[in-house]
Amino acid sequence: MRYIDVHCHLDGGHFGDIGGLLARLNALGVEKVIAAGFDLQSSEFCCGLAEKYEGVYFTAGFHPTELKKYNGGDLEKIAALAAREKCVAIGEIGLDYHYPDTDKPLQRRIFGEQLELADKLGLPVVIHSRDCAEDMTEFLKEHAAYFKHGALLHCYSHSVEIAIELQKLGLYFSFGGTSTYSGSKKAKRTIAALSGERLLTETDSPYLPPKSKAGTFPNTPESIPEILQNMADIRGVSAEEMAKTVWQNAHNLFKKLN
Repeated sequence: MRYIDVHCHLDGGHFGDIGGLLARLNALGVEKVIAAGFDLQSSEFCCGLAEKYEGVYFTAGFHPTELKKYNGGDLEKIAALAAREKCVAIGEIGLDYHYPDTDKPLQRRIFGEQLELADKLGLPVVIHSRDCAEDMTEFLKEHAAYFKHGALLHCYSHSVEIAIELQKLGLYFSFGGTSTYSGSKKAKRTIAALSGERLLTETDSPYLPPKSKAGTFPNTPESIPEILQNMADIRGVSAEEMAKTVWQNAHNLFKKLN
C-alpha cells in the first residue's frame, strides 16, 4: 500500500535525523509527506527539507496564531516560496479563536489575503480552523470563488453538518490521530458521512498521536497506517481500497505532487 501524510510539522528538532525518519516511513509505505509551514521561518525550513529529500513536499503560509510575527512584505516572501517546485499549497492559513487575545479582524484580513494569493498562483490552500465554526463557515462561503484550485480543512473538528455543507464548495477534509479514539464520535460520524473522494490522512506531527501511541511525543508520520486503517474501518472498506482512494485524492488536490 502507498500512504501519504498530507499535513505534518517536521521543524522544531523533535525528530532527530530526518533522513532516518524518512527511511522508516518508506519501509512502512508512507511514500510522501507534506511538511506544513506556519510562518515565514517554518515555511523556509520546510522548503529546505523538500529540496533535500525525495518524497517531501511543503506548504508556505501564515497560521492565524502566528500573526504577531507578520511583517509588511512577508506575503511577497510567501509567494516566492510558493513558486518553488515542491510547494504544493498555501498554508497553513485560517482562523483560530482559541486564545483570549485573538485579533479576529486581523486574522480574517490575512486569511483573505492569502486566499487571494493562492488563487493568483493557481494553488490550493490548507486551512486551520479552531473554535470558530460559525465564522469559518460564513467566511468560506463568502470566499468560495477562491477555491477553484482546491482547499483542505486539515484536522477537521467541526460538526458533520458543517462538513457536508462545505463539501458542496469542493473542499477536502483530513483526519489524524484524534479520530482513532473511541470518544471521537464527531470525527467518526464525519468520516462516515463525507464522500470518499474528499477524505485525506494526516498526522499533524509532532502532535495528536493516535490511540496506540496515546500520551507519547513526538508523534510522527509513522502513525499514518493506523489512521488510515481506522478510516477504512469506519467506512467499511478494506485498507487497500482506502489507501488507493486517499492517494488519488491527495494527487487530485495537490497538483504539484509527482
